[in-house]
Amino acid sequence: MRPVDHDQFVAAPAPGGSARVSEAVARALRARTSSSASPRRDPAPSRVAYRMSRLWLTPSFRFFLRRVAPVLVVAAVAGAYFSVEENRRAITDTYMQVKGEVQNRPEFMVKLMAIDGASEELSHDIREVVPIDFPLSSFDLDLPGMLEQIESLDAVSQAHLRVRAGGILQVDITERVPAVVWRGPHGLELLDPAGHRVSALDMRQDRQDLPLIAGVGADRYVGEALSLITAARPILSRVRGLVRVGERRWDMVLDRDQIIQLPETAPAAALAQVIALESAKELLARDVRAVDMRNPERPTLRLNPEAQADMQRIKGLERGVSMQ
Repeated sequence: MRPVDHDQFVAAPAPGGSARVSEAVARALRARTSSSASPRRDPAPSRVAYRMSRLWLTPSFRFFLRRVAPVLVVAAVAGAYFSVEENRRAITDTYMQVKGEVQNRPEFMVKLMAIDGASEELSHDIREVVPIDFPLSSFDLDLPGMLEQIESLDAVSQAHLRVRAGGILQVDITERVPAVVWRGPHGLELLDPAGHRVSALDMRQDRQDLPLIAGVGADRYVGEALSLITAARPILSRVRGLVRVGERRWDMVLDRDQIIQLPETAPAAALAQVIALESAKELLARDVRAVDMRNPERPTLRLNPEAQADMQRIKGLERGVSMQ
């Protein structure tokens, strides 16, 4: 095919057409020819695009962009926001306002305190050590601190605190039961079977139903004292109390100023011997001042002064008769 001479084509006048149209057609043909003659664009990616594509195929990079990067952005925004003191103050004020509105709702208010398991005197003491101005939000109650204060009372063995329906602070008390009266360094005190102090006692006559113990260290052996009181049941009406001697043994004090001196070990067995002698010989009905059982193998009797004088007189008479 013969090549077209564009210059000749543009120069030749179109029959019946204007020169302006001929020039436009010529420019279009030249532009088409120049575009077809230019080299084609390389379809391969650029160096930067290739590296970015390879980087995106890395699992750690994808994890960082999807998980770590959003967190860092949020942390940066939050840090920038809270770095302003006014913003922090506004957030704190809003939080405290919302918290106060929730805690002071009627369903969270405690209106009164109920105490079960305690005597009237102990209930009064509990209300004194735990003064609460009702109504009060249950969120403002320091239950562990209140429990510690209540259990610090001598008469309280155990306590349980809870807020029950109706806005009531329920206090369940296990009160110590006094078992003996102890005449100690600080006067008369009531002790429970474990030797714990229950309360002070003004007069012995106020608790005549409880046995009396005395002496230094007697409060540490209340259990042993109670076992001796139980063993002395046959003569219990005559028992006035137990005295701890030397912080190691007991003396049982009876009426008529009689004393049973018990040993340091196995005092109940020694007391049983004395009770057996009393049952068989009416030992304690005689003019005996003391029954010394500190050595159970050799019981010793100490007579009253009058009985001793009578005994000496009788012995003197016997010696006189024997001399004649």
